[in-house]
Amino acid sequence: MKYLSKSLLGGIALAVFVSPAFARDITIDLAGEPSSLDPHMQWNPDSYYVYRNIFDNLVTRNNAGEIVPQIATDWEQKSDTELLLTIREGVTFHDGSALTPEDVVYSVKRITNPDFGSPQLGQFNQITDAKVVGDNQVSLTTAGAYPALMAQLVKLSIVPQKVVEEVGDEAFNTKPIGSGPYSFDNWKRGVSVTLKQNEDYWGAAGPFDTAIFRAVPDAATRVADLQAGTADLVVSIDADAGAQLSSNPSVKVLSAPTERVGYVGLNLDKPPFNDPAMREAASLAIDRLGITEGLLQAGEVPMAQMASPAHFGYDPGIALFEYDLEKAKEITAANPDLASTPAVLATAPVFDQRIVQAIQQMLNDAGFNVSISMTDMPTYLNIVRSDPSENSELSFGRWSCACQDADGITYPTLHSDSAWSRVNVPEIDVLLEEARTSLDPEVRRAAYSKVHQMVRENHYLLPLYQAAVLYGASADLEFEPTANESMFLNRMSIAN
Repeated sequence: MKYLSKSLLGGIALAVFVSPAFARDITIDLAGEPSSLDPHMQWNPDSYYVYRNIFDNLVTRNNAGEIVPQIATDWEQKSDTELLLTIREGVTFHDGSALTPEDVVYSVKRITNPDFGSPQLGQFNQITDAKVVGDNQVSLTTAGAYPALMAQLVKLSIVPQKVVEEVGDEAFNTKPIGSGPYSFDNWKRGVSVTLKQNEDYWGAAGPFDTAIFRAVPDAATRVADLQAGTADLVVSIDADAGAQLSSNPSVKVLSAPTERVGYVGLNLDKPPFNDPAMREAASLAIDRLGITEGLLQAGEVPMAQMASPAHFGYDPGIALFEYDLEKAKEITAANPDLASTPAVLATAPVFDQRIVQAIQQMLNDAGFNVSISMTDMPTYLNIVRSDPSENSELSFGRWSCACQDADGITYPTLHSDSAWSRVNVPEIDVLLEEARTSLDPEVRRAAYSKVHQMVRENHYLLPLYQAAVLYGASADLEFEPTANESMFLNRMSIAN
C-alpha cells in the first residue's frame, strides 16, 4: 500500500493547523483481465473480484457464510412461489441517482431475459416475474417452489435502469455504474482496472481511496510483485509459492477451503469421449490424489461429485474414483482408433497449468492423444460455451456458484438447458429440476445423490477435487478469505 500525505497537496499553511490525513491505495494482482465488468454478463473470478466492489447485490453473505441484508433489508416468503423483499432506502448510484425498487425489478428482468443471454441465466431462470409493491418493496415470483432462491440472490447485482437503457449494454460494460463501496475509474485494456472509493456509500467503504486490479498472468511475477512491495495482495498462488513467501516477514499467506470444484469437462458429442468406455479410461488414468497431495498441497481434497462439503446437496457417501493406469491402458488398447483421435484440452492462464499439464500427461500415458490449447479467459469461456460441434474435446475448469447450494453447480454443468453443460440426459434433467423445486430438504438431498451417482458411473464429466484458495498479502493487510472467494475491499483493514 502506498501512503500519500494529502497535507502535502494542501500546502504548508494547512499542514500547520490540520492533522495529516493519509490517502491509501491498494494494488491487487489477478491472474487475468476481467472478461466483463457488467455483473449480468459474466461469472468468473477475475471479473467477480472487481465488479463485486462496484455493485451492491440484493443480499450477501458475511464472512461466516450467513445470508445477510445488502440492498434488500428484509424478506418474507409469502407463499411457495412468492418472495417479498424490502428495498433499502437512501442508496444512490455512483452518478448520484437514487437506487429504487424499479431498478431492482429491472435487474431481475434483465438477467432472466433469455434474449439478453446472461451466462448466469440458468441460476435465475426459476424467477418468472418481478414487480414493485407499495413504495419500497419488490415481489419475486418463481415457477414453483425454489428453495435455493435466497442463495442465488446473493449473486444478483443491482444495475441502474436509466443508465443501462441510455448507454446500452456494451457501453455500460466499459464504464459500469453501480451503488457499491467503490466506483469505476478507468480500464486500461490488458493492464488494469482502477476503482475509487465511493464517499457517499451507505455502508462502510473500507480503508482505501484507490484500488488497482492488475492482470498478471504469470504466477511467479505476481509473487515477485508482492515481495517487492509493488502489489499488496495477489491471487491464485500455489503451495510452492506459499512456502516461498512464508520466510518473508513483510508478507503472509492466507488460505481457506472453498466451494469450488475442479473438474475435466468432456465433449460427449465428439470422439473419443462420446464413447462410455473411453470416458471410463480417462477417469481411471487420472491420479486425483497425486494431483491434490503431490502437486497442489494446499488442502485440496479429491472429489467424485460436482459438489463440495461447503454445498447443501453434497453426499459424503459417494465413493472416490479409482485410479488404475493399467486398466485404462487396456481400454485404450482395445479401442486404438478412438484412443488416437486428437483431443484438445482447453485451458486459460487463470488455471494452475501444472494441473492441466499433469492431466494431459496422465491421459497420454494411458494411450490418448491429448494436446493443450491455452487461450485468454474470454476466448476460453466462449469455447466451453460453444456448440458441441465447435467445442473442444476436453476442458479444465473450476466451478463455484458462490451460493453454497448444489443447485448452483450441478444445474449449470449438467442440465441440458444450460450453455455450460455438455450433458443431455433426461433423467438427470428431471432430478435436477426436482431438487431445485422441492421445499423438502430430504427430497433435494436424495435427488442430488442420484445425480452424483449417475455422473460417477457414466463419467459424464470428471470431478477432480475441492479447491483451496491461497492468497499472498502484505503483512499489514487484514483480509479473511471465505469459501465463496469474495474479495470485498470494504471488509479489509490495515493493521496498525
